[in-house]
Amino acid sequence: MGHMLGYLETLSALFILLLGLGALAVIYMYIADKTQNKQAIRRNYPVIGRFRYFFEKQGEFFRQYFFAMDREELPFNRAERSWVYRAAKNVDRTVAFGSTRNLEPTGTIMFMNCAFPTLDEDAVPPSSITYGADCRQPYTTESLFNISGMSFGALSATAVTALSNGAAKAGCWMNTGEGGVSEYHLASGADIVYQIGTAKYGVRDQQGQLCDKMLASVAAMPQIKMFEIKMSQGAKPGKGGILPGNKVTPEIAKIRGITPGEDSISPNAHPDIKSVKDIVTMVNRVREVTGKPVGFKAVIGESLWLRDLFAEINRQGPEFAPDFITIDSADGGTGAAPQPLMDYVGLPLKESLPLVINLLAEYGLRDRVRVICAGKLITPSKVAWALAMGADAVNSARGFMFALGCIQAMQCNKDTCPTGITTHNPKLQKGLDPVDKAERVANYHKYIQYGVGLLAHSCGVKHARKLDRGHVRIIQDNGLSVALDKLHPYDQTEN
Repeated sequence: MGHMLGYLETLSALFILLLGLGALAVIYMYIADKTQNKQAIRRNYPVIGRFRYFFEKQGEFFRQYFFAMDREELPFNRAERSWVYRAAKNVDRTVAFGSTRNLEPTGTIMFMNCAFPTLDEDAVPPSSITYGADCRQPYTTESLFNISGMSFGALSATAVTALSNGAAKAGCWMNTGEGGVSEYHLASGADIVYQIGTAKYGVRDQQGQLCDKMLASVAAMPQIKMFEIKMSQGAKPGKGGILPGNKVTPEIAKIRGITPGEDSISPNAHPDIKSVKDIVTMVNRVREVTGKPVGFKAVIGESLWLRDLFAEINRQGPEFAPDFITIDSADGGTGAAPQPLMDYVGLPLKESLPLVINLLAEYGLRDRVRVICAGKLITPSKVAWALAMGADAVNSARGFMFALGCIQAMQCNKDTCPTGITTHNPKLQKGLDPVDKAERVANYHKYIQYGVGLLAHSCGVKHARKLDRGHVRIIQDNGLSVALDKLHPYDQTEN
């Protein structure tokens, strides 16, 4: 009995101590709130006002899991994310009862099935295409869908490893992003597209200028199949890449050629590209040094420069044209970007993709220049739409992030990613198993290509590269649809 009383007295003392500490904490917060002058709510409503900021932060997560409808959340809704998760996990992707997709809003796309769909025995894999056919080392691939540029630095080592291994299993390429190539990109043997950003990370001299010797060294790696000169990016056109200093580890700094712990901020544009002639000069310099296909990536906004570029190419000769153009959409994402740029600058793909395709055809360059596009195309229907519009391939970053397990926590820029994808915190990275996630990346790629094939066969063509604008209709303001080949006339040649 004595022991019990002693135990109760100890608990009572502990409880009183905790109450006292709690009271002291409340008093401290009250004084701190009343004396600070940064937040009016906290000053006017001390202690209680703090809950406003807590609930505001928690609102993102409650909306995602409890309140948002399947197709209303941005930037990606639950229906889209769920399809990617199921495809990556190789589980049932069918739905029951009926679609929750509203077919009435203006801009809704619909594929036109034919009376005599393609039989299984008539269906064939996507035809292969070649980039840079006249290069010393051209690149040929069948993949319709590939991993877009995500730098090592923006992504963790485990995420890059998983993506690289998944790309090797899937037979698609992986873009390095502007942060240079790391051992994690190369370990799997996957095909790599090396992106040259405005800071020239990984291929620059001590003054930050493009270095032919470094270029040749990178090009000597057999896995590097193409080079992409990044002019601008969808989420931040007119602004260079941003990697916060807390994510610039010594390893990343060594790869990029910068100082550890300091913010890695790329110039807003290439200092040595100030005209369309400079674009042609840069493309041909890189191609001559490397012997491999070279193109550029850009967000399309003001488009007169494209006419000037294509006219300049025709003056110099088609052999001086880029081997590909990657169109990034205003819908593009990133780890860190100013909100005004992310929300208001650039054209979405529904305008920029047909614009570029049609201009290439007008200037007689469509057969010479391949077109790749990126920007929220994470499901088979959107990839098929892009191919029908004339794209040769589609890149995705965030789709593959979902395949890795991304939950759209919106913390890419804070080094606190809960799934270990965009953080360099070792404890958080442990949650990402690169072996398991590589399988999910490969599964996701497989079912994207399979789903695109389903749509193509329903439209009566043998493979997805034969889709064209006549196979897709779009809802207009009057509620009726019009075929895309009428809305965006174009004589699409076979690829």
